[in-house]
Amino acid sequence: MTMLRRLSPSCRSYVAVGMSEDLDLQQAQLAYSIIERLLEHTRVVSDLVAVMAQVLDEDTTKALIQTPTWTAYLDSRRALEKTRDDVERFAEALKELAADDTD
Repeated sequence: MTMLRRLSPSCRSYVAVGMSEDLDLQQAQLAYSIIERLLEHTRVVSDLVAVMAQVLDEDTTKALIQTPTWTAYLDSRRALEKTRDDVERFAEALKELAADDTD
């Protein structure tokens, strides 16, 4: 139910009526591949930020971590970690959809 509260009202009603009935296997696979690529890109960008942070001097690093941009970056990373669980649940739903499609 927590996930539903984060969705817009129109999305909540869409999910409530049974997304798996409205989403065919091909659409679900496309959605999963898009999500997977976005997550991979985000991981690569995070690695790049970490490498860039290592080459900064101590004063620059201290100044950087006190900015709202850095705080937003960290908040976003924490949210992304929670998203991994959602993606895993989506992958399971996709497997079920694929199994239903073969029946």
